Amino acid sequence: MCGIALALLGSESARQDYPLGDYADLWKNLCSACVERGPDWSDSTRLSLHDNPKTGLDVVACSSVLHLRGPDGRQGLTRQPHIGSDGSIFAWNGEIFNGIPVEHSENDGLKLFNMIQSGRGDLPSLSHILSEFEGPYAFVYLHKPSQMLYFARDPLGQRSLLLHLPTPSEPILLLCSASNYRDVEYEEISTGGIYSITLKGTIFECAKSLTCTPRDDSMFDGWKTLNRTTPPEISSPISTEQIEDFISRLDDSVRSRVANIPSNAADIPQSQTLVARLGVLFSGGIDSSVVAYLADRHIPRDEPIDLLNVGFENPRTLGVPQNKAAQAAKVQRKRDKKERRKGLHAPEVPAAPSPGVTDEPPKAGIYDVPDRLTGLQQLEELQRLCPHRKWNFVCVNVPYEECKREEPKVMALMHPSNTVMDLSLANALYFASRGKGIIYGSDGDNYSSPAKVLLSGLGSDELLGGYSRHKIAYNQGGWDGLVSELQLDLDRLPSRNLGRDDRVISANGRESRYPFLSLVLVSYLAQLPVQIKVDPRLMLQKERSGAGMGDKTLLRLAAERLGLVLASRRTKRAMQFGSRSARMEGGTSEKKGHVVLE
Repeated sequence: MCGIALALLGSESARQDYPLGDYADLWKNLCSACVERGPDWSDSTRLSLHDNPKTGLDVVACSSVLHLRGPDGRQGLTRQPHIGSDGSIFAWNGEIFNGIPVEHSENDGLKLFNMIQSGRGDLPSLSHILSEFEGPYAFVYLHKPSQMLYFARDPLGQRSLLLHLPTPSEPILLLCSASNYRDVEYEEISTGGIYSITLKGTIFECAKSLTCTPRDDSMFDGWKTLNRTTPPEISSPISTEQIEDFISRLDDSVRSRVANIPSNAADIPQSQTLVARLGVLFSGGIDSSVVAYLADRHIPRDEPIDLLNVGFENPRTLGVPQNKAAQAAKVQRKRDKKERRKGLHAPEVPAAPSPGVTDEPPKAGIYDVPDRLTGLQQLEELQRLCPHRKWNFVCVNVPYEECKREEPKVMALMHPSNTVMDLSLANALYFASRGKGIIYGSDGDNYSSPAKVLLSGLGSDELLGGYSRHKIAYNQGGWDGLVSELQLDLDRLPSRNLGRDDRVISANGRESRYPFLSLVLVSYLAQLPVQIKVDPRLMLQKERSGAGMGDKTLLRLAAERLGLVLASRRTKRAMQFGSRSARMEGGTSEKKGHVVLE
């Protein structure tokens, strides 16, 4: 994974003493956000496209690298941005999982750049190359000979790329993976095609040349349209062969997303034991449980896997006024300060996480949120099924005050997403992916996960009918209504919240990967008859038994076949409610999820 930042402005705005003149602070901020995403390497380059300062353009590009391709250690790292012999610039943030073969010793970004450069470097050849592989990506490519700028995101939008077009008050064009503040208005670029800008004339003339061209047809395009065949009144049960086929395809997607992750051992010289190179955003639900179980098949048996489980101190659900929690934390800080002056307290370590938020030992159960309880139950099932594996169940406990203290940063990262629900979800992802907590069953020492790759079960609800609205659609419109609702979910996937999630998670120097969103798997599921994926007729049994049934039928049967019996029966629970990151302030200040934040 990498960070991308590119600025385009008129030469008269960029003084020679600094690459961006009056925009030096803005550029510093973008580079800082870039480095957070790729802490293993960062560099920048500058390019002047014209000699005349009145009509010329300056381009400044910064890229960072999170080392996830090639041999272990820094010697295997490939630096960015890539610069060609003709002066062209390529900044890549992505992974190739299918299509173009990438050897373990190769870097996919460099391989793509060489393919582009060996061609014409124009839009048709670029579009053809992009059609030959699948995986999450965002990129910026400046072809200097033709003075053209190209940029795009993958068809599902799994990687973020933001655009700021020049205005009279801010005559600068910006492209970036993320920003650290909201002072500049960005828009998230669409996944509908490849964008291009002609780098000639003034900065405003460049902006007017912005166009979006659809991609070439691809062998991975089968995901776009669902099979609309509806079942007969009496349909056959799902066969064992169908369940095994689904497991095999999902397992292949997991394998491609965990294979060849470089070891972290070189980054942790004091470590005497093997450390985790893989983590799972883990709630104990069926999605994350199946993903974790399948990952076990492809990670060396002697390595741990980190299960990151987040829980928030929520004053509303605990019945504690939020100002009381904050006030207690202030009292504790003053007391600690006095004790340090008297030598009665250990010196304060600035980099250490904040201690508890109360002036007394925390009450038992503060972090016993729903996802913590189901997560621990599921840990036992994984330990029984995979006794050879060391599962690090990381209790990521988030005090209320710490959540509020980090809120401005989280809001800046999720921008331009800006609703109450966006913040609830972003908080959960930000702290979970930070990976700081205590390993369940340990002696209570603070733990920071070294895993650079995090698996997520996101996508299964949209593809396999996991939302309550799918049942409503069936009740109101029968099978046709259900298929139409599932098609809407598929159509909306590229414009949902994957870009927001990427900005939030990647700020912790980690890369999220989504096995359910492999275009190969999505295409397979799109062609299956609807009743194999979800069968609302079984939901009546669910209501009688209290166990999950009907929704995500195929996944539940797969989980049961794998031995994940507890997981196969769990009902869906939204992340913000399972972790208690939502609705922390009660009373008159409580806001609905769709409300826009100030």
